[in-house]
Amino acid sequence: MKVQFTAMAVAAIVAAGGAQAQDQVVDTSEINQDLIETDETYSIATVVKVDGIAWFDRMREGVQQFGEDTGHDTWMVGPSSADAAAQVQLVENLIAQGVDAIAIVPFSVEAVEPVLHKARDRGIVVISHEASNIQNVDYDIEAFDNLAYGAKLMDELAAQMGEEGQYVATVGSLTSKSQNEWIDGAVARQQEAYPDMEQATDRLETYDDANTDYTKLKEALTAHPDITGIVGGPMPTSAGAGRLIAESGLQGQLHFAGTGLPSVAGEYIANGDISYIQFWDPAVAGYAMNMLAVAALEGRGDQIAAGTDLGLEGYRDLQVAGEDRQNVLYGAGWVGVTEENMDQYDF
Repeated sequence: MKVQFTAMAVAAIVAAGGAQAQDQVVDTSEINQDLIETDETYSIATVVKVDGIAWFDRMREGVQQFGEDTGHDTWMVGPSSADAAAQVQLVENLIAQGVDAIAIVPFSVEAVEPVLHKARDRGIVVISHEASNIQNVDYDIEAFDNLAYGAKLMDELAAQMGEEGQYVATVGSLTSKSQNEWIDGAVARQQEAYPDMEQATDRLETYDDANTDYTKLKEALTAHPDITGIVGGPMPTSAGAGRLIAESGLQGQLHFAGTGLPSVAGEYIANGDISYIQFWDPAVAGYAMNMLAVAALEGRGDQIAAGTDLGLEGYRDLQVAGEDRQNVLYGAGWVGVTEENMDQYDF
């Protein structure tokens, strides 16, 4: 799937992308060109948990921009609903096509491990995101330290709740490693710093679907009417929780802090239904995964380590997970959004 493509042409395209960064989704004005310079054009497929939701629509923009900037053949696919088996089948299809690299955001790490092992056996480079415990990849890149991200969510929720009361937590899947680590970090922070707060139920598995979030949260409130807080792992919980609070007239009584996007949760923030969301830019994450795919294909492992600077916002000083997980990389890319700064983000 490779064809010749001059390094000079790649450099010219990337430089042009940097010059036009103000007009692009991802700011590439300081991109690490040395990491991705190549004489080849590669085919790189990004496989996401579910296609057609705002989060991954935004990631597609970053994936597409990487292809436009560099000349590589890049595209994104995902199942129409959060389905581990469907995601595995998409990877199988890509193996059959003979792509050069697969970038993946797994719905279930355990489900994709065998097929990713197969991909690597076929010489396909594999890069993952939101999967810090994954084994069968060349690199996993996380936007931040997952436990710290969750701890910040709990600090925000605790402030809203007056540091007391019951709360419930959501995850897209009980096997979605990163989301569960966020909630681990949130619960640990609560137990350490907010002893008058209590988790009311086991984690709610909502399959990255706002309607499921709404339904399961409503059921949890019926079963546990003393719940006054929601900490949301998956992005759609922000919409599901906002809708529930709005329809139930629980503004100021039921509180939320969780992952969200202004395009999804903005109306609920503006109306005072929820007051805080946290996120990172999935477009930049998509771009970063594709950068690492090219670097791995070019055998530049010596340039990917603690301190590596991709030249992307939030990925300027990568850290590694530990001595035994040198291929798990962390950036520092999250932002918190309230009504005061929501207008700074157009996605």
